Amino acid sequence: MSSIPLRPDVPLGAPHERSDAARNRERLLSAARDLVAEFGAEALTMDALACKAHVGKGTVFRRFGSRAGLMMTLLSDSESEFQHGFMFGPPPLGPGAAARERLIAFGEGRIYFVLENGELLKAAGAATRNRFDVPATKLSHRHMEILLREAGIADPRVMAMSLTYALDPERIVDDVRVRGISPTRLTDSWRELITRLLPAA
Repeated sequence: MSSIPLRPDVPLGAPHERSDAARNRERLLSAARDLVAEFGAEALTMDALACKAHVGKGTVFRRFGSRAGLMMTLLSDSESEFQHGFMFGPPPLGPGAAARERLIAFGEGRIYFVLENGELLKAAGAATRNRFDVPATKLSHRHMEILLREAGIADPRVMAMSLTYALDPERIVDDVRVRGISPTRLTDSWRELITRLLPAA
């Protein structure tokens, strides 16, 4: 699953493993990245990965648990870096700026994160029973809820749900790659949305 750092000193990436286990893990992940680069995330199945890495299918399931677990592992390092930025990094994304500016920076950063990792995010969401239960999505929702409460929104939990839908990876990828909307238009729209929701004091 995607790692969620709880303190500024929590290291990014996978927890400590034996060297042989770490090598095997990286070999599987390297094969998975090659499959995604060559054929797209849709082609990344447990069978295809086992074949590509020349291991048994059981080995892949023991390592990742499921296709969703595999997708989340591939995303883990990037997710951890983004999470670390909004939890502990410099303002305006991190602590130290007003809630309004942090929300703007969060949405803009998330849009570009999605465009960089969109196919994996879409596939990870599709491989889970409820994509809104993914730990990284729940953390993002909680982060926005806290900022909205700080800004004085009456029902920050429900408003954070609405903003989570606005940052849905499937929609963002479709907007840019199918509908031809530029990333700048999406970030400008997000900025306008937050600015209207939270007018400057």
